[in-house]
Amino acid sequence: MEATPEQGLQGCCASSRTPRNGSGLLSGECSKLCRRRDRATAAPLSIAIRDAHVQTAFLCVEHAVPAVLPSSFLYAIASLIWGSTWMAITFQLGTVDPAASVGYRFLLAGGLFLLWSRWLGEACRLPLRTLRWVALQGVLLFGISYTLTYEAERHIASGLMAVLNSSMLLFNLIGMRLAFGRTLDNKSLLGAGLGCLGIVLVFWPELSTVDDASGWLGVACGLSAAVLASIGNLVAQRQHQHGVPLLAGTGWAMILGGATALLIALAKGQSLAFDTRPGYILSLLYLALFGSVFAFAAYFTLLGRIGAGRAGYVAVAVPILALILSAFFEGFVWQLWTVLGIACAVAGNLIMLLEPGQLRWLERLRRKPATQPAP
Repeated sequence: MEATPEQGLQGCCASSRTPRNGSGLLSGECSKLCRRRDRATAAPLSIAIRDAHVQTAFLCVEHAVPAVLPSSFLYAIASLIWGSTWMAITFQLGTVDPAASVGYRFLLAGGLFLLWSRWLGEACRLPLRTLRWVALQGVLLFGISYTLTYEAERHIASGLMAVLNSSMLLFNLIGMRLAFGRTLDNKSLLGAGLGCLGIVLVFWPELSTVDDASGWLGVACGLSAAVLASIGNLVAQRQHQHGVPLLAGTGWAMILGGATALLIALAKGQSLAFDTRPGYILSLLYLALFGSVFAFAAYFTLLGRIGAGRAGYVAVAVPILALILSAFFEGFVWQLWTVLGIACAVAGNLIMLLEPGQLRWLERLRRKPATQPAP
């Protein structure tokens, strides 16, 4: 059973929220109420605080991203933005080491998340035990995974990297089963299978070009990046279930991930040189603000609402959107494989995103008894 917004509301905001200008209590006000209630009762708050190590109330995700925004809108925002970031990344490769560019991107994005958090009145300090999980998410998802992605694109074509990245959807489904005991239902498996098949069909010509050591190194980096990103997604879902604030949690994760990427660059013997050309700076700002802050805020909210399995389908939609943009800006020529692949991806997309009630026609077809021959 997929998590709903109500099930994901852990902490003070889930139990003591009162209307205020159409929104819930600010984080500081929630914390004050909880402290007063703690002093009055001297007992653990079984509803507001699920784990004994949590000493402060956390702001729910819906305070940062309004709950009135439907999941389909958040899905579209994340997909559209990430579908365009591939163009900005091309301006990042060259003078500056890829790991250093990843570090600059997420240090800037993490700082913007924390500023957003402070502007909303949310506390940026996190308990040490929570910070450990945040660090794990940041190192895996924003540090090592993105560094491997940039490195993979130095050895293989971007289309093949898109294929490898789409495998994160399957890793998410498997991870949800292992980590949270979620059932791998037929709808999710069918949607994931069609999506991955669609991506493979679209980029089949590029898949057939991997025939040297450098290419297989890129494939290894790409698959490793997808696995680590999937683990990072599972950690992010755990954070949501424990009521860790979206903005502060993601901000610190990005800062720690960015610092990890800079350490990787130094370990490789690379300098932390910065490119002052307008193209590099503007692309860095776009990747940090839109590709990181806005897109990840939408994606992590979506992840908390519908689970990592279905939210991970963004990884299938992104390369399709990137392909459409490539047709407009780079003269990409569509072929039969392209049309068939996009058709499979769109079909899988609909199956994954539609609610069970919207798939009754599919259930009726599956349960329809076979026609008996006339006597």
